[in-house]
Amino acid sequence: MKEEIRKKVLDLGADVCGFANIDRFIDAPEGFHPCECYRDCKSAIVIGFALPKGLFEVKPDLMYGHFNNLTTPEVDKITMSTAKIIEDSYNGVAVPIPCDAPYEYWDSQKMEGRGLISMRHAAVNAGIGTLGKNTLLINEKYGNRLTIGVILTNLELGSDDFAESICVDGCNLCIKSCPAQAINEESIIQKLCRNNAFGKTERGFDTVVCNKCRTVCPMRFGQSD
Repeated sequence: MKEEIRKKVLDLGADVCGFANIDRFIDAPEGFHPCECYRDCKSAIVIGFALPKGLFEVKPDLMYGHFNNLTTPEVDKITMSTAKIIEDSYNGVAVPIPCDAPYEYWDSQKMEGRGLISMRHAAVNAGIGTLGKNTLLINEKYGNRLTIGVILTNLELGSDDFAESICVDGCNLCIKSCPAQAINEESIIQKLCRNNAFGKTERGFDTVVCNKCRTVCPMRFGQSD
């Protein structure tokens, strides 16, 4: 059943799909455990949708910013469709989680937001990748280009194997290159990052001013064959 579901998810347009049993979320912070979203959750289905490599090779303000924003509804569409497959074809209950907004947690002083669950930690738990020093998810094939979505279900699906880290030993380029010095190897100081990373054109279009922590990473495109 798990492999059937994985194939259907990939057929919907996801680039990767992984599975994590609820036991893998034992260290989730209070308030952000999957069972606090859906109390009967037994498994998480985690999907990843990759941005094109070319968007990492250009000035980020308009092109990267525009298409990066478009990945959120694309991922949400895939997770909604997957939830319907779980319920229609496998007699389960499935809860798609918004891959970004809306969320409830916001610390206005720190300008710190948190999703309903941590997408990147769910992806780690599902064997999709590991966390780099820039705190971004890094996948063996797609580097740090993945946007993550999650479906919670009451089906017992079992966990995929954990991924192995592909971070380059001794590399600190993401930390050294951050113009706001917002990376400390354990977390991102969101206030520093947000104030430096985003802007607007004179007409009011949203822009991305900085995505250096992604583009300077030697593994941004994954591990070459």
